[in-house]
Amino acid sequence: MRRIAFFTSTRAEYGLIKPIMAEVASRAGLCLQVIVSGTHLSENHGSTWREIAADGFSIDERVEMTISTDDSEGVALSAAQVLAGVAKALVRLKPDVLMLLGDRYELLAAAQAATLARVPIAHIHGGEATEGAIDESIRHAITKLAQWHFAAAEPYAHRIRQMGEATERVWNVGAPAMDNIAALEAVTKDELEAFIGMPLRAPTFLVTYHPVTLKDDSGLSAMQALLAALDASGGSIVITGANADPGARAIRASLQDFATDRANRVTLVESLGSRRYLSLMRHVAVVVGNSSSGLLEAPAVGTPTVDIGPRQQGRLRAPSVLHCGESTAEISRALEVALSADHRRIAARCESPYGQPGASRRIVDILEAVDVTLRTKPFVDRHCAADV
Repeated sequence: MRRIAFFTSTRAEYGLIKPIMAEVASRAGLCLQVIVSGTHLSENHGSTWREIAADGFSIDERVEMTISTDDSEGVALSAAQVLAGVAKALVRLKPDVLMLLGDRYELLAAAQAATLARVPIAHIHGGEATEGAIDESIRHAITKLAQWHFAAAEPYAHRIRQMGEATERVWNVGAPAMDNIAALEAVTKDELEAFIGMPLRAPTFLVTYHPVTLKDDSGLSAMQALLAALDASGGSIVITGANADPGARAIRASLQDFATDRANRVTLVESLGSRRYLSLMRHVAVVVGNSSSGLLEAPAVGTPTVDIGPRQQGRLRAPSVLHCGESTAEISRALEVALSADHRRIAARCESPYGQPGASRRIVDILEAVDVTLRTKPFVDRHCAADV
């Protein structure tokens, strides 16, 4: 049995790897192992490990990560906890491959542990750009630690190859998020309203705003401008919790105050879960904020996106995604365009640059076939005309 271990630390990243985990679990020759850490184990972030268990997956290891402070020192110490905990987990589980998706600091710690333990890494969603976050550097660092690369689009696969990775180790498989959308058994509007405890009055906005980790205030002033624009818009507002990144505490407090003061039309839900989140996305008028879900999932379900500030700058964008600056006036103008009949017709085309459903199957087919023996990984030099 080939043992495939998945490391997951947040609700968002788990939602993307879930169909891959299910595909691994369905194969007779593969053994699924699950290592859970990060905000999954935090009560303040919704204890989302319960969603993993409810989906029928056994959790093989829990790696505790203290989330008591959100300054740079606290985050570094949390990452050190993950490195030590994953190192112990790998010794016990002895996986043949460690699967990582994305670019969070916890994943870099897990990648370091795997590298030192000589466990080969398969990385999903490498080669992308998020110029407003430290995730940009972390993602590329994980690429250099990984043996196999599953890119979500050809420009990203090309960028991975530019980083010296061998062509035969890089595959453009598309985004696993497309699998979730294709397989979605939608939750009804009535069920969603019952879960969030509030009617969804038009226009409804689905808001996710994460810290902008390369800004001095972590994006707090931009988030307050966003809330001012939404306050003037009318309608219902559903806000999901922010990532446990540097600066998150102030952002989370502001979001909570905003929701508490407007309880008749604003609710803050720490975690909707993948199925409810995607279902709600279909019922709202606009997805707003700076989360990758506005670029990945929202276009594929036909919902306009207003993407704010630099956090996702550099990522491929569908025609339905509107990018704007961080002032209240700029955000308000973008919301007005997103709500227009013309832009809603554009969004209804469901165009996405992230491929078609089937990424999970393609990834697992490759994992079954590759030689998992850890060997020297050559750096492939590629010179462009300007270098010659």
